[in-house]
Amino acid sequence: MIRTRFAPSPTGPLHLGHAYSAILAHDMARAMGGEFLLRIEDIDQSRARPEWEAFIFEDLAWLGLTWPRPVMRQSDRMAAYEAALDRLWSMDLLYPCTCTRRDIAEALAAPQEGAASVIGPDGPVYPGTCRPAGPPEGPRPATAHLRLDMARAAAMLGAEDCFEETGPAHSGTHRIDPEDACHTIGDIVLARRDMGTSYHLSVVVDDAAQGITHVTRGADLFEATKIHVILQRLLDLPTPVYHHHRLIRDEIGKRLAKRDDARAIRLYRAEGATSQDIRRMVGL
Repeated sequence: MIRTRFAPSPTGPLHLGHAYSAILAHDMARAMGGEFLLRIEDIDQSRARPEWEAFIFEDLAWLGLTWPRPVMRQSDRMAAYEAALDRLWSMDLLYPCTCTRRDIAEALAAPQEGAASVIGPDGPVYPGTCRPAGPPEGPRPATAHLRLDMARAAAMLGAEDCFEETGPAHSGTHRIDPEDACHTIGDIVLARRDMGTSYHLSVVVDDAAQGITHVTRGADLFEATKIHVILQRLLDLPTPVYHHHRLIRDEIGKRLAKRDDARAIRLYRAEGATSQDIRRMVGL
């Protein structure tokens, strides 16, 4: 059965971009006789707020979307993320990192032999400051930044490691190139000291747990899909079909963000707009 999902973070109001993504995933599932799920991605407890979660439920219901309840919340799933980290640690694929953002910026500001820093899906590619010569020994540190040793991970990839994309900009089959992963993604953080996990790890574990077959999300996350497919292979998890849709932008072409309160769905609701008005605004 086809199963899609919408997975917002309760850290601010939903805007037109969220509405477009949620409606697209909902309509895709319904058109194919499948199921649409809502998941609350609240691993960042320092920013998540109950009132924003309440608005998510209200806004989506007002848009005419329906989903099974209760919903999955990432804050309830730390044991699953810890199990995934334990597995990767046992495979000698993780190492602790003590670098601050300032440390990384300073290291990248003085590249060796004129090499320029590379911008990856998570920002500047990590220069490898804390990467050990060999796998760390002993148990996994409970409170530390943990990075994926991408060179070791990439060595485990095969020619069959790819994903199917149905979005308008990148439709087709995309293979994960090990050498490219090392150069353009690098040693990404999979567990943050203050969260115990990361977006990349939790989204992969949760999509598998919910049996998501089709992931619908913005085109800005297309490059991050390579990270997710690598983690799926390492953890023996299925790879969904991906559909990266166009981004909703303002009148000057800027991508909408949660700080764009003027475009918050709840404000359109308060001003008397209908759900059909929202669909027309986003081109559906």
